[in-house]
Amino acid sequence: MASGIRTALPPVPSSARGKSAAEPGRRSLLRGLAASGLVLAPTLVHAADADPPAPPADPIWSRTLGPGVDDRPYGRPSHYEKGVIRRYVPWLTQSTQSDVSFTPLQDQPGIITANGLFYERYHSGRPAVDPARHRLLIHGLVERPLLLTMDQLQRFPSVARIHFLECAANGGPDWPAAQLNSLQFTHGMIGCAEWVGVPLATLFGEVGIKKEAKWVLVEGADGAHMDRSLPIEKCLDDCLVVWGQNGEALRPEQGFPLRLIVPGWQGNVSVKWLRRIEIGAAPWYTREETGKYTELLPDGKALGFTWVNEAKSVLTFPCPEKPLAGGPGFYELRGLAWSGRGRIRHVDVSCDGGVTYARANLQGPVLSKALTRFTLPWRWDGKPTLLQSRATDETGYVQPGIAELRKVMGTGSVYLNNSIQTWQVTASGSVNNVQLS
Repeated sequence: MASGIRTALPPVPSSARGKSAAEPGRRSLLRGLAASGLVLAPTLVHAADADPPAPPADPIWSRTLGPGVDDRPYGRPSHYEKGVIRRYVPWLTQSTQSDVSFTPLQDQPGIITANGLFYERYHSGRPAVDPARHRLLIHGLVERPLLLTMDQLQRFPSVARIHFLECAANGGPDWPAAQLNSLQFTHGMIGCAEWVGVPLATLFGEVGIKKEAKWVLVEGADGAHMDRSLPIEKCLDDCLVVWGQNGEALRPEQGFPLRLIVPGWQGNVSVKWLRRIEIGAAPWYTREETGKYTELLPDGKALGFTWVNEAKSVLTFPCPEKPLAGGPGFYELRGLAWSGRGRIRHVDVSCDGGVTYARANLQGPVLSKALTRFTLPWRWDGKPTLLQSRATDETGYVQPGIAELRKVMGTGSVYLNNSIQTWQVTASGSVNNVQLS
């Protein structure tokens, strides 16, 4: 079996991984309390507090007064979670202004990605848009062109929808081989949120689309003027013009004050800082859909307008950042699955490198074009093994293996890698990113 396994090289340095916080010692505890503005009398700290006592005894934090409600007008995570952050790969692009940061999926407990951890993708950096001066223009093959302020836009009937957003290049570095020994770096160009805004179909009803209209150009207000062509059928189906994300306004890195959400399709078409929508009779063939976001095949031809994110899944525990630290015994395998074509029908998990599979439990809600959480109870015998998950969506599409995908795409692709992920569990409990040939 070892001869058919290719491991990820080089491994991610430990300093670049999100790690579980260790139990605080006496000194780190005092530093944390001092940072919170608390001063403790020396007589309150004893040697026994170096290892917090188990209940019913009280640890030091149960015997002191904490900060009040005026301490944090806007909440933030515990300082024990300081390692749970977005990260980027320095060698991936030439500039951070045209780059991507990765969601720490290994630390995401459910299907909703926190706004502060949601992956970023920029084409010319993050603009600082003034919402009072921002405008949305809708024009082209319409009866009544509109120029809308944010206040005017937010008067339209709104909806709330939960959808994932995935970059087309998610998993791209692993097309030629397993390269990055990290869940965050292999699958972290994705997030899932509740989006609030107005259906694009509602705005099109307001402007009146002419009968010859077939395509739509959406354009952002960033320095790159990021733009993409979309078929009008998709725009009228489920696209949203949104201003809210997970209970608050969009963050600047997610397009504040306005962005497009195109459910289930590559993230690049969900244009951020949305400023212009033009309706036309044909696609525009912009730079982003000719020189970029196309897939060069082994025969020299290139695929264009490949929008849909096909069914995909990954085990988020265990993974390289979250090994089996407790030794042999019972564990709950956990993961996430998603499909740009609708709901996940089922997920199968293999504990022997794909020889056999067991049906995982889907944890509700199971929503269309959203992350779905799955689990499977498992007893590890302490021996090396290979873990995989395989998703099937409601259309019957089954997530393929990497060898199957390479027969079509070759090894020079960047986008559309939805292959089955294999985690190699070693006898020590550590986990590696590998590929089976």
